[in-house]
Amino acid sequence: MAATGQRPSALPREVWVIVVANFIIAVGFGLVAPALPSFARSFDVSVTAASIVVSAFAFTRLAFAPVSGRLVTRLGERKVYLTGLTIVAVTTGSCAFATHYWQLVALRGIGGIGSTMFTVSGIALLIHLTPPDVRGKASGLWGTSFLLGNVAGPLVGGGLIGISLRAPFLVYATALMVAVGTVWLFLRKSTLITPAGQHTGDVMPLRKALRDSGYIASLTSSFAGGWAVFGVRVSLVPLFITEVLHRDGAFAGTALSVFAASNVVMLMVSGRLSDRWGRKPLILFGLVVSAGGTIWFGFTETVTEFLIATVVAGLGTGTLTPPQQAAVADVIGKSRGGQVLATYQMAADVGAILGPIIAGMLADRLSFGWAFLVTGGLTVVAALVWLPARETLDRSANAVAEVVDAERPRESAQ
Repeated sequence: MAATGQRPSALPREVWVIVVANFIIAVGFGLVAPALPSFARSFDVSVTAASIVVSAFAFTRLAFAPVSGRLVTRLGERKVYLTGLTIVAVTTGSCAFATHYWQLVALRGIGGIGSTMFTVSGIALLIHLTPPDVRGKASGLWGTSFLLGNVAGPLVGGGLIGISLRAPFLVYATALMVAVGTVWLFLRKSTLITPAGQHTGDVMPLRKALRDSGYIASLTSSFAGGWAVFGVRVSLVPLFITEVLHRDGAFAGTALSVFAASNVVMLMVSGRLSDRWGRKPLILFGLVVSAGGTIWFGFTETVTEFLIATVVAGLGTGTLTPPQQAAVADVIGKSRGGQVLATYQMAADVGAILGPIIAGMLADRLSFGWAFLVTGGLTVVAALVWLPARETLDRSANAVAEVVDAERPRESAQ
């Protein structure tokens, strides 16, 4: 618990700027999510082929992640962030004009390069700009902004699908350019962002991080999350709704929004609690709850039951996300960890690549139930890896911060 009179460190303005940009990005992502599988299927391809469109994006993110980490060090977080956003905007807008399946796969693949650029640089900015005693809070705010965008995005995207399967891609491209303009305008004169080539902190080698049980556990849960949330949920849930529950594509957007809203309920609470109680308890609880909701998906037969399972899975994911990201920040500390962050992101991308393909094959050859069962089972495995892992929160550092914060009112009064 915090000491009486403790004042948590304030979040810098730059953090709020990238949080707003994250919201704008998420709105666009939510627009495209319910349309992408159906748009791929409109080229008369199988469920597995439609899922590959999602995997292509994740595959190039994975392949380019190590390069992104190096670019952040050489060019600076801000420049890499803006360049990555621009690449995704151009390729996403171009998807609206695709006339063949291979064109859609290629454009999404190129977009993945830009995506990993702004993701790695964005997380690096968040970690370096946030005081240690509010890392959980900042991670929760970051996640909340993304999920709030995902609440609004699919609802609008579902409506756009009724107009055209191509319309969401054009709107997403516009949203991304708005995000580029926002970040450029408000961060162009920031004094907190270290210019390229002027970093003074030590670089944390990846091999050092890999000896940390907390980091290894974070990689495992990141992999499971990428498989379930960014892979299977995006590729299979819309198809499950249309082909098993026999609802239209617009309802797929509603279901994704329900999941996102359930995330939002827990994100800020979980982030703040992880700064007080530690990262590990909340991660374990979130993994177990998320696994239960995901497995339940495959056994639902009614829309009501499916939505309840969606809420359960969303609450679990929202609980584990902020402390998991804060745990990685704890491991890195004050060091520069471009490759450490890139590898963490790569773990999620590997899951997002394999998830849609393997789960899609299971759905084609066995059933959707098996696809969701395997997905939930991987989340349970991640929880088992976290059980013996260390708690990354440095409670002694927090205690020092509490004392310092408690003394500030006295100093101000003197």
